[in-house]
Amino acid sequence: MNIDLNADLGEHPGTSLDEQIMPYLSSCNIACGGHIGDATSVRETVRLATKHGVAIGAHPSYPDREHFGRKIMNLQPQELAESLKEQIQLVREICEEEGALLHHIKPHGALYNHAASDRFISELIHEVLKETTKGIYWMGLDGSISEEVAKQQGFPFIAEGFADRQYESDGSLRSRAKNGAVLSPEEAGDQAVELAKNGRVMADDWLSVQVQSICLHGDTPGAVTLSKEIHDQLVKHGIQIASIQ
Repeated sequence: MNIDLNADLGEHPGTSLDEQIMPYLSSCNIACGGHIGDATSVRETVRLATKHGVAIGAHPSYPDREHFGRKIMNLQPQELAESLKEQIQLVREICEEEGALLHHIKPHGALYNHAASDRFISELIHEVLKETTKGIYWMGLDGSISEEVAKQQGFPFIAEGFADRQYESDGSLRSRAKNGAVLSPEEAGDQAVELAKNGRVMADDWLSVQVQSICLHGDTPGAVTLSKEIHDQLVKHGIQIASIQ
């Protein structure tokens, strides 16, 4: 039994957080200038991922550093598309320079959630991917509009679930503004095992969530402890952590 374990990295320049989390992962999503990050931070994270044999993904977002990419921006479609192209190309070009491969893209924050529920945004992302990448995966929410669009277009998609976030009964993630939205390391470890082994999470009742990759958030307080707990619980239950091939 295999599962991919991913985290969003390159979001805390000048700290050792990525270096501490990376050994527990099989793939990572690198911030590439939309919400945070630049060529220097991307290169550092690419090198770190290569050192640990971790699959590399681009993590593009709305070009919104002020709100860390967590608010939907009212941009013209062409403006958003150009921004996403620039962000993805930055990671792709640095990967080429470092002798690494770009494995996937995973939108960040508000863009991820917007695409999950909005066909126009998902189709825009698909068009960007067709122009900027070849032979890579698109990572997004299980059961989302993003997954529908990707599969309709024959684009390889990685269905993702979340270890450290509480789910609502409709399959969405509980807002961080609400109590209980972020799980403890122990709860997250248990949820990761349920996702990987049984394809389910507990919301109001058991909810079916069929995923190939599990995300943990590097910006969650105690992220290193969280990463280790999730990793160790998966391994303890006989689940191999490996990127999607």
